[in-house]
Amino acid sequence: MTNIKNILNNAVSLIVVMIVLLLIIPISPFFLDVMIILNISVGLIILLISMNIKEALEFSIFPSLLLITTLYRIGINVSTTRSILSNGGSAGSVIGAMGNFVLQGNAVVGVVIFLIIVLVQFLVINKGAERVAEVAARFTLDAMPGKQMAIDADLGSGLIDEQEAKARRYKIQKEADFYGAMDGATKIVKGDATLSLVTTAINFLGGCIIGMVQGGMSFTEVLSVYSIATIGDGLVGQIPALLISTATGMIVTRAVAEDSLNIEVLGQFKAQPRALMIAGGVLAILIAVPGMPKFQLALIALTMLIGGYYLLRRMEEMGGPVMVGAAGVMAGMGGAGGMEGAGPSLEEEMMAEEESFKDINTVYSLINVEPIEMEFGYSLIPLVDEASGGKMIDRIVIFRRQYAQEMGLVIPSIRLRDSSYLNTNQYVIKIKGEEVAKGEILIDYYLALEPPNLEKEIDGIDTIEPAYGIPSKWITMDKREMAEIYGYTVIDPLSVMLTHLSETVKKHAHELLNRQEVVRLVENLKNQSPELVEEAIPAVISYGGFQKILTNLLKEGIPIKDLETIIETIVDSAMTVKDLDTITENIRVALKRTITRKFCEGGSMKVVTLDADLEKNIITSLTNGDHGLYLALSPDVMQGVITQLSEEVKKFQELGQAPIILTSQVVRIHFYHLIEQFFPDMFVLSFNEISNNIQIQAVGNISLHIDR
Repeated sequence: MTNIKNILNNAVSLIVVMIVLLLIIPISPFFLDVMIILNISVGLIILLISMNIKEALEFSIFPSLLLITTLYRIGINVSTTRSILSNGGSAGSVIGAMGNFVLQGNAVVGVVIFLIIVLVQFLVINKGAERVAEVAARFTLDAMPGKQMAIDADLGSGLIDEQEAKARRYKIQKEADFYGAMDGATKIVKGDATLSLVTTAINFLGGCIIGMVQGGMSFTEVLSVYSIATIGDGLVGQIPALLISTATGMIVTRAVAEDSLNIEVLGQFKAQPRALMIAGGVLAILIAVPGMPKFQLALIALTMLIGGYYLLRRMEEMGGPVMVGAAGVMAGMGGAGGMEGAGPSLEEEMMAEEESFKDINTVYSLINVEPIEMEFGYSLIPLVDEASGGKMIDRIVIFRRQYAQEMGLVIPSIRLRDSSYLNTNQYVIKIKGEEVAKGEILIDYYLALEPPNLEKEIDGIDTIEPAYGIPSKWITMDKREMAEIYGYTVIDPLSVMLTHLSETVKKHAHELLNRQEVVRLVENLKNQSPELVEEAIPAVISYGGFQKILTNLLKEGIPIKDLETIIETIVDSAMTVKDLDTITENIRVALKRTITRKFCEGGSMKVVTLDADLEKNIITSLTNGDHGLYLALSPDVMQGVITQLSEEVKKFQELGQAPIILTSQVVRIHFYHLIEQFFPDMFVLSFNEISNNIQIQAVGNISLHIDR
């Protein structure tokens, strides 16, 4: 039993060795017939398998199998050639029967049929399959980084576990390996078709020479004997080759399949009954053309018309869509105002909706709020829809991953949907169901951002860049190169929309950190530092308090990735301090390297400082309230500070960086609360939050300025 099992386990290796022996050892006509029949059977089996799989990886051995079957076919060709030339044109019953059946006494007909089959395989099927395999291999490899990032993002957001992530990564790797192998395997099929022509020519020429020189046969006899053997041999080799070539094309074109080819072909033809009826009508019109076969046309036309009418009636009774078009795209993106196919009547829909809302769970679904939504007009759909080549979803996946790596917060999934309430070129960004930003995109244009020192202006449509408020122009593609020469920064429409989305999300990131996400972050840290988490939460600080601290940090653009340092500082500070704002300030000092890296450029930092008298005035103006200390500056001082800051902001615009105010630690938090409503994009740092090796360059100073 063990020996049989070992033989079966090594069956493929033994078969390959036997195939190689076919090239050397002469085979009797009986065994040649057996091998030829097996060759045709294997080709048919491979074709049927390729038509019944849902995705290419279900037949992942195909590239190797393609090499084995090609080698097997070459071995048979060599054996049949040896037999034809050695036995006076005899190479078994299969070859003789195939030659006689096709030739029908006319060698020219047989040659033409053989050449047509070879050319169809070589020029049509092989060439097309080779091109598809090459493109599929390149696109699969190009898409690998984006797919890997999508898996990492889903894993980081908790949508999948580590096991599923490994399985999906393995599948991506297998796809890349498979299509890469298929790209090379199609070259083997192409070479096999070329070899068949060479082998056929050798059989015929060699047979003529042997028959006339050695056998003493006349040219007519030689032509009769060797043409049958040659054409028969060529056909028994090309039929399985054609089957496997067709299977190759089937395999590499299964990229968008969701089911077997049989089911998909029937399903998609049945989904288009009007096409069948129109085709039947055209055939019925052709009956009037003189000389056309009226009976055959009438039979096929009637079949199509009846079949199409039956399918149309059946789909209307079932309430299914008749045509698949834009509605499919809208539904796939959660469309709010897309096209819809034929279906139930308005009354039926209202009754069904009323019936569904009798279920309390359906009513509760109406009050769900998405963390982040983006709605857009109809013209912007190609930028988002993957079926139309849109890359926005892939770019969002990359942004989510980069933000998680930089800030330590996993951005929730972003809901994309079209809206009939917006202008065709508009888009709206919503946070927790409310609009926070909007913009307008001209999809066939590029956005040219004006440089600080504009030397020469380019023609275009004036606008304002939505993310940073920079004066810009929408320009046509032919003006892009000239705009770059003039110093403009040129951005494509997708990048404009994505930049606006990413900046809006960053600005509102602190609103997206809910209690559930805080628990996830803590549980993730527990895998690395279980003792620290057990000591701190909830013994020292509650989840609510921890959420408040993390929200304070994110609101001012401070990364929360180093949770271990944050929690250690909370534990140390909580022994003497209970105020969360003060604990947050201590955490900022502990994160000085992170803060320095984020705001420092090239070892130096350009800032605006506060005058010593102003800081003293701020400290003396601190007042105790119900919620701790708050700043109660006089209106004159406050007005003077805001006016001076407005002037200093202009300097930072010229420098091309975000404005930074540098204060003492005790003043920082109170000064930030003072100016945040006037300058939400301004960062306030303290001296204690900056590393000692950084060179600070003061570009301005805010003094205690009171207008009398």
